[in-house]
Amino acid sequence: MAENKNRALAAAILPLVGGAANVTTVVHCMTRLRLGLADRSLVQDEALKAVPGVMGVVEDDTYQIVLGPGTVARVTPEFEALVEEERAAAPAPAPAAVPATAGAVPEPHPVTAEELAARGAELKAERKARNATPLKLFLRRIANIFVPLIPALIGCGIIAGVNGLLTNLGWAPGVTPALGALASGFMALIAVFVGYNTAKEFGGTPILGGAVASIIVFPGIGDVEVFGSRLSPGQGGVLGALGAAVLAVYVERWCRRWVPEAVDVLVTPTVTVLVSGLVTVFGLMFVAGQIASGIGTGADWLLENTGAFAGFVLGGLFLPLVMLGLHQALIPIHTTLIESQGYTALLPILAMAGAGQVGCAVAVYLRLRRNASLRRTIRSAMPAGILGVGEPLIYGVSLPLGRPFITACVGGAAGGAFIGAFSMLGDTVGSTAIGPSGWALFPLLAGNQSLGLLIAVYGGGLLTGYLVGFLATYFFGFSKQMLTDLNADVDAGESGEARAEAEPTDAAPEEPGAPGGPGPEGTDGPSGRRPGTPPAPAPAPASS
Repeated sequence: MAENKNRALAAAILPLVGGAANVTTVVHCMTRLRLGLADRSLVQDEALKAVPGVMGVVEDDTYQIVLGPGTVARVTPEFEALVEEERAAAPAPAPAAVPATAGAVPEPHPVTAEELAARGAELKAERKARNATPLKLFLRRIANIFVPLIPALIGCGIIAGVNGLLTNLGWAPGVTPALGALASGFMALIAVFVGYNTAKEFGGTPILGGAVASIIVFPGIGDVEVFGSRLSPGQGGVLGALGAAVLAVYVERWCRRWVPEAVDVLVTPTVTVLVSGLVTVFGLMFVAGQIASGIGTGADWLLENTGAFAGFVLGGLFLPLVMLGLHQALIPIHTTLIESQGYTALLPILAMAGAGQVGCAVAVYLRLRRNASLRRTIRSAMPAGILGVGEPLIYGVSLPLGRPFITACVGGAAGGAFIGAFSMLGDTVGSTAIGPSGWALFPLLAGNQSLGLLIAVYGGGLLTGYLVGFLATYFFGFSKQMLTDLNADVDAGESGEARAEAEPTDAAPEEPGAPGGPGPEGTDGPSGRRPGTPPAPAPAPASS
C-alpha cells in the first residue's frame, strides 16, 4: 500500500516536470527530490505545487521538489523507475507544457497563495542569478560533499543518544558497548568518506581521494613526527581530508596529462597517492589540526562570553544567509565540531530561525482570516515547519510577503538569544548531527548537562522563537495596504478593493482577541489556478 502511494506521487510529478525525456539527473537529499532538467520551461510549477504530498518547489542549480524527510527517500526510487520505464517505452521527446490560456486581462482580485508562490519563485530566481559567484559556487560544492553524509550522521547520532541514556540509567550493560561501537564507527572513518566525495565532486577518481584521506585516520600515523611532535590519528579531521582529496585531484589531472597511456594505469594512481599522501602527512594534517582546534576554541569562547548576543545574531541572520547561499560554509564547521567535541553547539541556535517562521505563519493565518487560499497553504505546511522543514513556509508564505519574513527572523533571533544566554551560564546545548531542526532535533541533543536540562533549554528556545515570531508578525508584519490587498475571501472572489469599500474598518490592525475562527477545513495544498493580475508587490525582504 505504501509502495503504491509513493509510486502514485512519483507518477503525478513526472509529467509535470516535462516527462522522462526532460529529466537528466535524479538525486535526493534530506527533504527534496533534486532534478536536473534539460528544459526548465517544460515544468508546470503551479500544477506541481498543487499535487498532494508536494510541500513546495525551490529552483537552484537543480530543480528541487520538497517532499519532506522519509517520503523523499521512498519516492525517489519510484521516480527513477518510472523515468527508465518511460524512456524505454517512448523515447520520443516529451510534449511541451500547456501554455497559459490567452484572453482578456482579468479583473483585479485578491492575492492568492498561488500568486505568493509565484512571487517567491521570482525572488528565488533573482537570488540565484546574484549568487552565481565563484565563492558561492565553491561553497555549493562543499555542501555537495557533506550533504550525502547527513543520513549516517543522523542515524549514528540518534544511536549515540540512546546509548548515552541507557548508560546513564545503568540499563542493558551488555548492549551499550555494541551501541557505542555502532555510533562511533562512522565518525571514526568520516574522513575517508569526505575524501571520497571530495574527489568525486572535483572531478577526480573517488577511490583515490578516499585512499589519501584514509591516511589521516590510520592508527600507525601516530609513529610519524612532524615539526617536533608526533601526529595523532584523526588529526586535521574532515578539513584535512578535504584538502588532501582536492590535492589528489590536481595531482591526478597532471598525471593524466603527462603520463603515457601505456603506463597510466600503474603510474597515475601511485604518484597521486604518494605525492598527495606525503603532503598530507607532513603538512596538511598539522595545519588542518590547528584550524580545527581553533574552530572549537573559537566556538566555545563565542558562546561562553557573548552567548546571548551571538545567539541573537546567528538566529536572526541564518535565513538571510540561506537566501545568499552562504550558509553552506557552516557545514564543515558543524562537522568539525561534532568530530572534535561530540556535538555542534551552533546548530540548536541556528534551528531557532525555523521557530520564528512557525510563529510568523500562525500570525499570518490569524491576520488574513478571509484569505482561504493562503490559509490552506499554511495548514498544509505547518506540520513540516514544526518538524524543521521550513521551505514551504519560507517560499510559500513569509518571503513573498516581505515584512513577515523580517519579523520571522526577529523570532529566530529571540530564540537564538535564549539558548545563547544559557551557554553563557555554562549550560551548552548541542546536536550530535546536522540536518534535522525543529522538533526533529530533540533525539539528537547533547551537551555538558543532563538530557532533561538540554531538552528544557532547547524547548524554551523553540517556544521563545514561536512567541516572538508570532507577536512581531501580528503587530508589525503588515501595513494597512497589505491587509487590504491580502485579507479577502479568495474562494468567494471578493476583491480587496471591494471589501475595503464594504468594510473600511477591516484595513486597520485587529485586536489580538478579535473574534473570528479558522477558515474552511481541509489540508490540500494550493490549487492549480493560474494567478490573474497581481496587486502591487509587497515590500521585498531585507535579504533579497
